[in-house]
Amino acid sequence: MAAGKPASLGAADGAHERLLVEAAQRDPARFADLYENNFELVYAYIARRVGDRATAEDLTSEVFKKALENLPRFTWRGVPFAAWLLRIAANMVADRSKHTVRTVDLTDLEDAAESVQFGLEEVEQRARLFRLVDQLPSDQGRVVRLRFAEEKSIREIAQELGRTEGAVKQLQFRALENLRTQFGDKPGDENG
Repeated sequence: MAAGKPASLGAADGAHERLLVEAAQRDPARFADLYENNFELVYAYIARRVGDRATAEDLTSEVFKKALENLPRFTWRGVPFAAWLLRIAANMVADRSKHTVRTVDLTDLEDAAESVQFGLEEVEQRARLFRLVDQLPSDQGRVVRLRFAEEKSIREIAQELGRTEGAVKQLQFRALENLRTQFGDKPGDENG
């Protein structure tokens, strides 16, 4: 499906995505399919740039709201739909930066230019990692989210889950091993 490889659509995936876009243009309720296929990619792209989870969530929501509002004007050109969404996201991040930055020195501009250099491939890897965390056994996935997304300590997680710290450490270890194994296997690899 297009969700895993939005930057390199094959002919069949491109045709499928075009049908999804056209269906959503006729019936806005069908936009949900496009949202599901592209949410992780857009969120990862924004989160990488703003560095704040709440802001990333807000901006991601705004991107999809704006995309839905402007969907009737979208014209299919054979380019992945995600590219259009990422352009909206980039504009929103830039607009946010203009409103939040009062003074900018040359070093800040150089740092910003370097951060823009990373490509869609990194965003796709982050989105893939989010999907892999969702595929972990529920306890492992929960520990990973609490530990790395919510930045809670082992002790806090143990208290929240009603487990020992050792049990939480073991769940985290197993989860990270599973992610390392799965992330190392590219989709379509014969080795995995």
